[in-house]
Amino acid sequence: MRDLFLIDPSVTFLNHGSFGACPAEVFAVYQDWQRQLEWQPVEFIARRSESLLGEAREAIGAYLCTDPANLIFVPNATHGVNVVARSLQLQAGDQILTTDHEYGACEYTWTFTAQRVGAEIVRQHIPLPLPDPAEFVELFWSKVTPRTRVIFISHITSVTALIFPIAEICARARARGIITVIDGAHVPGHLPLNLDELGADFYTGNFHKWLCAPKGAAFLYVAPQYQAITHPLVISWGYGSHTSGLFLNYSESEPFMRRAQIQGTQDLAAYLSVPAAIAFQTKHAWPEIRARCHALAVESQTAIDQLTGLAPIAPPSAFGQMIAIRLPASVDPIDLKARLYDEYRIEIPITGWNGLHLIRPSYQAYNTHDDLTRLLTALTVLLQ
Repeated sequence: MRDLFLIDPSVTFLNHGSFGACPAEVFAVYQDWQRQLEWQPVEFIARRSESLLGEAREAIGAYLCTDPANLIFVPNATHGVNVVARSLQLQAGDQILTTDHEYGACEYTWTFTAQRVGAEIVRQHIPLPLPDPAEFVELFWSKVTPRTRVIFISHITSVTALIFPIAEICARARARGIITVIDGAHVPGHLPLNLDELGADFYTGNFHKWLCAPKGAAFLYVAPQYQAITHPLVISWGYGSHTSGLFLNYSESEPFMRRAQIQGTQDLAAYLSVPAAIAFQTKHAWPEIRARCHALAVESQTAIDQLTGLAPIAPPSAFGQMIAIRLPASVDPIDLKARLYDEYRIEIPITGWNGLHLIRPSYQAYNTHDDLTRLLTALTVLLQ
């Protein structure tokens, strides 16, 4: 399927997890929306945009198994986390429970929020090798206190690429009246997702990663009971009626999605192209592709562990199409990443977590076993 994507053929691209990659036919839809905007900007923005966004949300609601009224578009999952963190009225002494595997940009968001009001961030250490799901939940829940107001946790972690058992955590939190905020940046297109069944209070995920939509397309789900308190980062036209440019009748009673989406001049093309990305994956039997890519990820783990003599950080069931694999402590991660790209044209992240060096290959439809072979050939030389 590589010819269906726009990736440089001279590069062995094993880093879909960072920014995704868009198929040519979906990118053509994206460009067509941009042309429609430029053809008649007033018609597009002032008369059509609200209904077009509504149609796109209908397709996305069906895909994510929730009422489209619970969804808004955001440029990326970090933006979604910011919307939630700024909307919640945290108080001094409130606790935000999270893990030590979370994405750095979102950690900055919660640190900023907590410092402004005197709240406390509690980071539960999740050791490696990863505990089994039942042990994980008990370990994480052991940090819940009467002051725990919010749980923020990844569905799939970025640095360690692990799938966390969040359904049970959401259920327990709901019973205790604790707000759950789930970072699902890597989930749409990577794992099946039923938002109504999951029961999170807030869930944000990217469409431009594993769903292969154009860059700058993501969503924020807000459960109905929290929509009245959730506000966009930019207050604009969606907040009330307006005449001749004068903002009148400021109101929080406008529907949540309208308050958040009517933002003035925006390029909506990435948002409007998400249904095309869903259709592309449906047409190409994506569950089979996910399974093939997961098999490549597991084979990478086995082969690299044999090369280094190191143990895996988690069993294959804890990963999807993206996997984190330990490297020797003697490795210079910056140098290794640069040499893999400069000498072998292999694009792959090498990250660090709690003193461990991790290489994180991620596989998408355009990858083949030859890509894994090239990676192993390069590592065999460079790790010596």
